[in-house]
Amino acid sequence: MKGNSSALLNASQQGPGGGGGAAGPRPSWLASTLAFILIFTIVVDILGNLLVILSVYRNKKLRNAGNIFVVSLAVADLVVAVYPYPLVLTSILHDGWNLGYLHCQVSGFLMGLSVIGSIFNITGIAINRYCYICHSLRYDRLYSNKNSLCCVLLIWVLTLAAIAPNLRIGTLQYDPRIYSCTFAQSVSSAYTIAVVVFHFLVPMVIVVFCYLRIWILVLQVRRRVKPDHKPKLKPQDFRNFVTMFVVFVLFAICWAPLNLIGLAVASDPAGMVPRIPEWLFVASYYMAYFNSCLNAIIYGLLNQNFRKEYRRIIVSLCTARMFFVESTNDGAGRVKCKPSPLRTNNHLIKVDSV
Repeated sequence: MKGNSSALLNASQQGPGGGGGAAGPRPSWLASTLAFILIFTIVVDILGNLLVILSVYRNKKLRNAGNIFVVSLAVADLVVAVYPYPLVLTSILHDGWNLGYLHCQVSGFLMGLSVIGSIFNITGIAINRYCYICHSLRYDRLYSNKNSLCCVLLIWVLTLAAIAPNLRIGTLQYDPRIYSCTFAQSVSSAYTIAVVVFHFLVPMVIVVFCYLRIWILVLQVRRRVKPDHKPKLKPQDFRNFVTMFVVFVLFAICWAPLNLIGLAVASDPAGMVPRIPEWLFVASYYMAYFNSCLNAIIYGLLNQNFRKEYRRIIVSLCTARMFFVESTNDGAGRVKCKPSPLRTNNHLIKVDSV
């Protein structure tokens, strides 16, 4: 078994399952650029998504049914930053995969887990926002804390079920073009098509339907087409909806090229693989990788409540560090710090769901 695993890894290094053969000599600037993108993504991914999770944990008003899905999405983004991406970075620095077959399989599996977990969580968020805005009278019953936790658990069970077949089919292989152990699109055309359709296109259709219905309701309310109806659409609800809509749009933009390439390769592996430029293949992958660090930035830019909570956490960390340094230098611990107004007025700050 060990010999077969080594042979499979060596074969994938010589000719990746994604097609296109082994990568030839590459300019040093390309590897440096890919390494820079990956380092930036890892740092922002970890720091940003930890801020998201801490924000929900620290503030009671953020601990609600809607934000359970937001935390789940942050966890999905964190998965790739703590294990697969560092291994890809190591592969870039060593110009090849020298970490063995097991790490290759685990890395590819966790990447798939993160991707499918993200799209399923984005779908769950869209359905949650649809129920909250378009069916507000039934929302509290549908999305109690217990029901929301069950929904998140179901999302991850479905994610595991969706990614598990890769371990048996042998579609997780090292591709030297992108320095990654990932899903090889040309191993099984039928499976590739099924992955793109059921793990990307169908969730995208559901999300588009939910957000389209919300936009229609927003326009009706603003134009007062239905004056007798009083939907649960407050200004903060609209801002929160826009935030999650932008999360969806950026996810679709970052992942659509790679999925379209997958469909093209699956339709005619022998004919399409040589016709896809390597730069397009590499760019589509690293666009997808970069998406994992965007969500936390979007929350901070578009949602005032999360932005305030980010600031409170950073101020708390900086204040604690300054206090520790000064008290260490003085020895007597006589540092007197004026409490932060954000901390003092914590009970006055209204924070709601994303």
